[in-house]
Amino acid sequence: MNETVIQQLSELLPEIPVETIVSRKVLSGDHVKVTLFGFAAGEELTEHTAAYPAILHFLSGEADLQLGDEKATAVPGTWIHMPAKLPHSVVARTAVTMLLYLVVG
Repeated sequence: MNETVIQQLSELLPEIPVETIVSRKVLSGDHVKVTLFGFAAGEELTEHTAAYPAILHFLSGEADLQLGDEKATAVPGTWIHMPAKLPHSVVARTAVTMLLYLVVG
């Protein structure tokens, strides 16, 4: 796989419009897929599961998380590993940027 260099991830999401969730593909490799998400304040990803293990890395903002039976709060720097098929949801308290890593291989 060739290297990928992004100097400023924030430039991939220059603006997060009100009442939206925006996503931008960062990397789609053989073993990992990385997506940058931007949530406007108050937006929500309702409960769902992923077929693969995943990592959530919060870059900015604050969010309430449901991870299976556990509740958590995400702030800048929060890093979470989730096994495949774990029910989870995200509710943005403020505008949020988050990297999602899906470990596919």
